[in-house]
Amino acid sequence: MKNKRFFLAVLWLGLILASLLVSSQSAFADDKPNKEIIVTPIASGLSVFLLGSTVGPDGALYVPDGNEGMIWRVDPATGAVSLFASGLPKAIWRGDQGGPGDVAFVGDTAYAMVTLVADDIGGSDVVGIYRIDGPTSYTIIADIGKWSTENPPDSPFFVPTGAQISMQTYKGGLLVVDGHHNRILRVSVKGKISELAAFPDIVPTGTDIQGKKIYLAQAGPIPHDPSMGKVLVLKPKSYKPTEVASGLRLLVDVEFGSGRSLYALSHGEWNGAFEGSTAFPNTGALARVDDDEFEILVDHLNQPTSLEFIGDTAYVTLLNGTILKIENLPK
Repeated sequence: MKNKRFFLAVLWLGLILASLLVSSQSAFADDKPNKEIIVTPIASGLSVFLLGSTVGPDGALYVPDGNEGMIWRVDPATGAVSLFASGLPKAIWRGDQGGPGDVAFVGDTAYAMVTLVADDIGGSDVVGIYRIDGPTSYTIIADIGKWSTENPPDSPFFVPTGAQISMQTYKGGLLVVDGHHNRILRVSVKGKISELAAFPDIVPTGTDIQGKKIYLAQAGPIPHDPSMGKVLVLKPKSYKPTEVASGLRLLVDVEFGSGRSLYALSHGEWNGAFEGSTAFPNTGALARVDDDEFEILVDHLNQPTSLEFIGDTAYVTLLNGTILKIENLPK
């Protein structure tokens, strides 16, 4: 009995000392403890089915509105919304998909990516890149729909003009990701179109650029199993994809923060209605790439579609017309 009591006393003392040691180490090693992540809606009431976004040369957010054929300017500090451009083709595919799906700036000039509006799905407009010349005027610089029809992909498809998902400024021109045709197109501001990279049925979505490398989000084919949700990196010259991380369901975007941290956006659990349909509400997530895995930072997001960073602050566009400001993210 005495030996047992002695053993327990020593064990208890050891645990106390270990606890004090850990607490002491933590106090000195973590002078700046992690702050609580803050999620704040800064704009709402925009049209449903918002997809892309970008940060303009003035530091504001620009968000295309496919249902109304518009592009909104959103002040990231106040959330004030103003109309930047209108008169673009509106969504017609399945009632609410298509029209301007993303926007990018080359210098001070804005370009809108317009998709799913051509005659192959019952429309009469051009699928392609529209240069914004004024609040109500534009010039079509590249007919991606025609080019795609004349240069079909190797992967299976049923819409000849494709379904372009995102657009990114790249080397003085534009990168356009076609999730339906499983490829990335390069488009010059003079309208030249070429295929930069092609993939099997992986459903590529959003991109970000760091140096000469292209980081690409992959949703994976239906049913969008989490194992197929990946971030890939494409290095110049070969542009062959290398896996960076996997395991997050239905990835739709990837972005670098102000440092070297890489973040990914999950749209959520696919609702299974039809190819290209949305996720169930409140199943999306924002994650950080940690080695070759994802660390979930914010979950229960309601069908997020696009991610941007201004400094250390993230801005997430939701399908329902809301924009979230997310602060204090770990780097």
